[in-house]
Amino acid sequence: MPLPITEPNVQPPVAGRSLRQRGLAALLLLLPAVAAIWLLHSPAAPVFSGLSSWIGLANADVRAGESLRLGDYQVAIEAQVIAGLASDVSGLTYDPDRRTLFAITNKRPEIVELSLQGDVLRRIPVAGLDDPEAIEYIGPGHYVVADERTQTLVEIRIDEATQQIDTAASRKFSIGMGRNGNRGFEGLAYDRQGDRLFVAKERNPLRIYEVTGFPTLAGEGARPLEIADNPQRDAALPVRDLSSLYYDAGSGNLLVLSDESQVVLEVDRQGRRLARLALKKGRHGLQRSVPQAEGMAMDEAGNLYLVSEPNLFYLFRRDE
Repeated sequence: MPLPITEPNVQPPVAGRSLRQRGLAALLLLLPAVAAIWLLHSPAAPVFSGLSSWIGLANADVRAGESLRLGDYQVAIEAQVIAGLASDVSGLTYDPDRRTLFAITNKRPEIVELSLQGDVLRRIPVAGLDDPEAIEYIGPGHYVVADERTQTLVEIRIDEATQQIDTAASRKFSIGMGRNGNRGFEGLAYDRQGDRLFVAKERNPLRIYEVTGFPTLAGEGARPLEIADNPQRDAALPVRDLSSLYYDAGSGNLLVLSDESQVVLEVDRQGRRLARLALKKGRHGLQRSVPQAEGMAMDEAGNLYLVSEPNLFYLFRRDE
């Protein structure tokens, strides 16, 4: 309860009192900041914080303000059919260890390893998933898959010998917030240095959640599981839906793919738009519009890869 306001009792000035008063005032000004820091790091902090601008884990190595210059990209491979896929290709991720791509299909769940030119290298059937929509590289042989309808994140392992996967024994985490039928998780992006996973909810409402504590690189579950979002930031994104995400470790920026808006946006940590790549006929060298972009990945050279339903592969390179 706030203290009652009383008229000050004016006294003659006392030596040293002015200095003490200034010191007390400075201390009072610092108290809110100290309290905020304590709440942020307290083990009793809530699991769902409800606030995020993907700046909480910023570090000195991030070159804030740099842009990936999406406007300079031109298509190098357009609408190449991914041979042999009978169902819709959805998510896409880049594996820097293998220097290959991994896509996932949703009607008959498979993980498909692709070359950087979009050629099929192997296909891995996956049991136990309902409607997988995204896949993300976490570390060597370590991936996370997002199941849209159940809003579940599933850890999987893939090595050279993997021929099939059964997720029955896989580590799983269900968010289940704002569940809306087939309008659930559509995209994943991973910040390796911050060990946090960005999760895109397609729409109604569209959201970008940030999950820490799942997965953990050590696999020991040592970090507390926390979820954050920022509805105000997400509502301001100029897109109709979210299809895929990519986190750029160099700048700390996020790429946002929207199928319905036919665009890739680069946004900074506050959600401000920095650049865009239109996926429409006549833009960036495209002969035709990308029909239904569903997955996006980028390699260390800055090459941008897209997959579109039903089974199309795209490569965009920056025009230096």
